[in-house]
Amino acid sequence: MAARILFTNALLFDGVSEEPLDGASLLVEGDRIEEVSDRGIGADAAQVIDLGGRTLMPGLIDAHFHAIAVDVDIAKIGAMPRSLVYQHARVILEGALQRGFTTVRDAGGGDYGLARATETGLIQGPRVFYSGRALTQTGGHADFRDLEADAFCLCCLRGTGFERIADGVTEVRRAARDELRKGATQIKIMASGGVASPSDPIWNLQYSEEEIRAIVWEASSWRTYVMAHAYTSEAVRRCVEFGVRSIEHANLIDAETAEFCARQGAFVVPTLVTYEMLHRHGPELGFPEVSLRKLEEVRGAGLRALELLKAAGAQIGLGTDLLGALHEHQNREFSIRAEVLTPQEILAQATSTNARLLNREGELGVLRAGALADLIVVDGDPLRDISVLDTRGEAIALIMKGGQLYKNAL
Repeated sequence: MAARILFTNALLFDGVSEEPLDGASLLVEGDRIEEVSDRGIGADAAQVIDLGGRTLMPGLIDAHFHAIAVDVDIAKIGAMPRSLVYQHARVILEGALQRGFTTVRDAGGGDYGLARATETGLIQGPRVFYSGRALTQTGGHADFRDLEADAFCLCCLRGTGFERIADGVTEVRRAARDELRKGATQIKIMASGGVASPSDPIWNLQYSEEEIRAIVWEASSWRTYVMAHAYTSEAVRRCVEFGVRSIEHANLIDAETAEFCARQGAFVVPTLVTYEMLHRHGPELGFPEVSLRKLEEVRGAGLRALELLKAAGAQIGLGTDLLGALHEHQNREFSIRAEVLTPQEILAQATSTNARLLNREGELGVLRAGALADLIVVDGDPLRDISVLDTRGEAIALIMKGGQLYKNAL
C-alpha cells in the first residue's frame, strides 16, 4: 500500500527548470506528490527519508520501447510460444524500471495484458502506454516474412505479435479501430523503410496519403494520435503534413524538414542508442546480415539529425528502440545525446517533454504538487554530469512509482 513519505535534504530537479532546487523537501501522499518546498515541510506520521544532498528527479520516460522485441532478429519471435515471449517481456519491463524508467511508450506489440500486469503489480515494471500492433503495408517495415514467403490469406498469418499488415483505406481504418478498441493509447504506423525488416530499402515511402489520413482521423476520433516510423526528410514531411503527431527516428532529416516539424508542433523521437548497440553487438547476437548493411545507412546520421532538430527548436522526445539482450544498454542514450545537448535538455526530454508527448503533462515527468509520485533518487548530479545515469541502474538509489517504493538502497 502506498504510504506517506517525506523526502528531505534533496537536490531537486523538477523536470523543467534550468537549475535544481538545493535543500528541497518533497511530500508524497498516497500515489501523488502533495507538496514541494525549499523551506521544509511539516508532515506528522510521515516516513522521513533524508537524501543527504542526492538528486531527486522525476522518473524517466522512454518514448520508444519494445517490450516484446525479445530477440534482435524480430522475425524469430513469430516462432516462439506467446507465453514465452511474455515471460521475456516481463524481464525486459522489470529491468527498465530498475534503470529508473517509470513509464514507457511501447512502439509495437505491447498490449492491454502487459499494461494491466504492470498496473496491478504482477509485473514490477513501468507504466505502459501501448500502441498495440504496429500497422504496416505489405512489404513494409514491420512485414517480417521471409522473402520467399507467399501468404495469400493474411488472416491466417501468425506473424510476430509486433505487426498488423493492412492495405488500403478500408483495411487500415479497420485495423486502427480494432487496436483502439483493444485500448491502444496511440497508433503506430510504418511510414518508411527500416533496418530490421528484410525487404524494404530505407528510402522507401510507405502508406499513401489517403491511408495515413484515414489512420490519423481514427486516432483523433479517440482523442489520441499517430506515431510514425520515418527516416528520410520526405517520409517525415509527408507524415507531418498528413497529421501525424510523433515522428520516430528521423535520422536522415534535413534542416528544412526539422524546421517544418517545429512549426507544425510535431514531436520527433530520435533513438540513437539502438544503432550504436546493434553495430557493436548485433553480429554476435544474430542480427540478420541484410539488416546490418542497412544499419550503416542511418547509424552515423543520428547526431547530425539531433543537431538540426535542436537548432530548429523542434520538440524532441527521448526513446531507445532497443531489441532483445540490448535493452540493458537503455541508459546509454543519455551519454550519446550529450555529444550535442546539455544535460538539462536531455533530462527534460526524458521527463516533462515525453510526458507532454503522452498527453500527460503535469501528471507525469514533473515533481510538482498534484503530479503522480513517480520519482528517482540519483547518487550524483546528472545536471552537471549526465554520465552518472549511464549505468544499468547502479547509480539510482531509490525508485518510486505511484507512491510505491520499488528500490530503496539508502
